[in-house]
Amino acid sequence: MSQYPQSESYLDDEDNDYPSRGPRKSRITMWVILSLLGIIIIGAGSVALYIWNGLRPTAAGDVKRVEVKNGMSPFMVAETLEDEGIIRNAFIVKYYLKLKDEGAHFQAGSYDMTPGMELDAVIAKLNAGDTVKEATVKFTIPEGFTATQIADKLSEEGIASREEVMKLIDTDRKWEDVDAVLQIPAKTSVLHRLEGYLFPETYEVKKGSTAEDVVHRMLSEMDRKLDSIPELDEALATRNMTLHQLLTVASLVEREVVVDEERARVAGVIYNRLKEDMPLQIDATVQYLLDKQKERLMEKDLEVDSPYNTYRTKGLPPGPIASPSLKSIQAALQPEASDYLYYVTKKDGSHSHLFAKTYKQHLRNIELSNETAEQ
Repeated sequence: MSQYPQSESYLDDEDNDYPSRGPRKSRITMWVILSLLGIIIIGAGSVALYIWNGLRPTAAGDVKRVEVKNGMSPFMVAETLEDEGIIRNAFIVKYYLKLKDEGAHFQAGSYDMTPGMELDAVIAKLNAGDTVKEATVKFTIPEGFTATQIADKLSEEGIASREEVMKLIDTDRKWEDVDAVLQIPAKTSVLHRLEGYLFPETYEVKKGSTAEDVVHRMLSEMDRKLDSIPELDEALATRNMTLHQLLTVASLVEREVVVDEERARVAGVIYNRLKEDMPLQIDATVQYLLDKQKERLMEKDLEVDSPYNTYRTKGLPPGPIASPSLKSIQAALQPEASDYLYYVTKKDGSHSHLFAKTYKQHLRNIELSNETAEQ
């Protein structure tokens, strides 16, 4: 018998299988695709939920003090915020900041933040530098105070100990970032190295500031005040003076003068006496050597052996004898031109002076001053 029918039957069976397999395979493929889509959708939804949860506010709570230090990156700030419970997820917030181009303007300082704040409100606060105002203390250094008086004042007000302040004042330290101090002569017989360089002013410093912080602040203020004087260096060069000499003259004016209108005139007298090679004979330089100020100097006080005793030593003392005001510094820089060589304080309570060109006139002024005191 022929085998063709069997072969034909075989082919027929194969052909009959295709219609039944096609639909089943399509269904499987569709199921796989739908499953993958489902997984993707679920995954995307999970990621979206994760991000949303990470960016939403934390539970409300008590105010927290957050410290943002100098040099902290936005990522480090985010981690600090998470540690303090202000944000939920620093990892997500990091990328949120990057996406929003935020963080470059965050300002260092202490911030009071409340858990439950909106993230954008936190970012705005950091950008604005809305920091907590640190506790401060105020103190005033009067014009004409000496270094020891300044140290006593700071000690009395609990700002810094007298010993610490005097150590800083007397130590041969550079204070490289303070220009004025760099002008102090390397070899000098000053009684206190920083005398005259601590500017008299009302200061406000952080509570807990060290003695070094306070002294540096006063030295820096002297720099700032000197910078406010137009063409200071040129004026010093014209007078052939150093800054140290200028502050020395200014301190003499400060301790001798009360009436502002007389500052430049007294400065002129000082320069006139220096020009004439006369001893300055200024009581304030002798008073500077005493433990306590005297209402009136005695003859024995004028005999003390010291370069500060301008009755015995010609020229300027080794350095300033007090902290001069800006008015006295300007008077020393621009003295009033005159022929006066002498002055005496009126004893009528006005604190003004009588000026004289000759010693004879000076003696007469002393008599007039005594007469007003007796009236």
